[in-house]
Amino acid sequence: MKIRFWGTRGGIAVPGPDTLKYGGNTACVEVCCGPHRIILDAGTGLRPLGDALIASGAAVDADVLFSHLHLDHIIGLGFFAPLYRAETVLRLHAGNMSQKALRQALSTSLSPPLMPDLLGAARAGVSMQAFKAGASLTLHPGLVVATAALNHPGGVIGYRIMWNGKSVVYVTDTEHTPGHPDPNVALLAKGADVLIYDASFTDAELPSRTGFGHSTWQEGVRVAEVAGAGRLVPFHHSSARRDRDLDVIVAAAEQARPGTIAACEGLTLTV
Repeated sequence: MKIRFWGTRGGIAVPGPDTLKYGGNTACVEVCCGPHRIILDAGTGLRPLGDALIASGAAVDADVLFSHLHLDHIIGLGFFAPLYRAETVLRLHAGNMSQKALRQALSTSLSPPLMPDLLGAARAGVSMQAFKAGASLTLHPGLVVATAALNHPGGVIGYRIMWNGKSVVYVTDTEHTPGHPDPNVALLAKGADVLIYDASFTDAELPSRTGFGHSTWQEGVRVAEVAGAGRLVPFHHSSARRDRDLDVIVAAAEQARPGTIAACEGLTLTV
């Protein structure tokens, strides 16, 4: 399994000189399991991923797993160059909604007055699949994805991707109750090789941000320890954080749990 981070921020893209190290694009993570490609969320990081895929010359066949449909997690879809190529095949998956609701939400974000009719201009073969939280998705023979409901306004889905005896867990946009690990998160993360975890805040910041639907890097450390997970990857960095701010957080996280590595654009991990 090969993991590459194309967008690591939450809320809004923040390009500029103060975000060069960790990146300014919103959530998008590519996971390649042998010949199969999974894309986790479609934030602004999806645009450079699409450009790289076009440059490779290969036809694009991918499953896109949305954690939820807040704008920072879907805004890149209309700027994904392979969407406008007939040889592209995309299977879009979202939880806790009907297929009709998924199509309507994406169509609204890609049509007037918010956008030109980008979905109408698409030439790719696009299918949309809805599922209930807790469902197990078999994307290809041997490639299974476990799902679970997380704690975020409007709902969100966490994923555990399992392939060839290895597992990668994607838990973003979830809020924990201090002192009470979320059992859904702990179950997804149990024994995982890699845990990508929402680290928008710190424990000190969390009391003033109750109800925002985000967690802390310290909780990521606690979850990883309780679940016996392998490498922890703090993710979904606050758009307010500059590189020097994240450097301080990352140093503390690495000291608390050696082997922790912060998500940054271009980071590639092999499991």
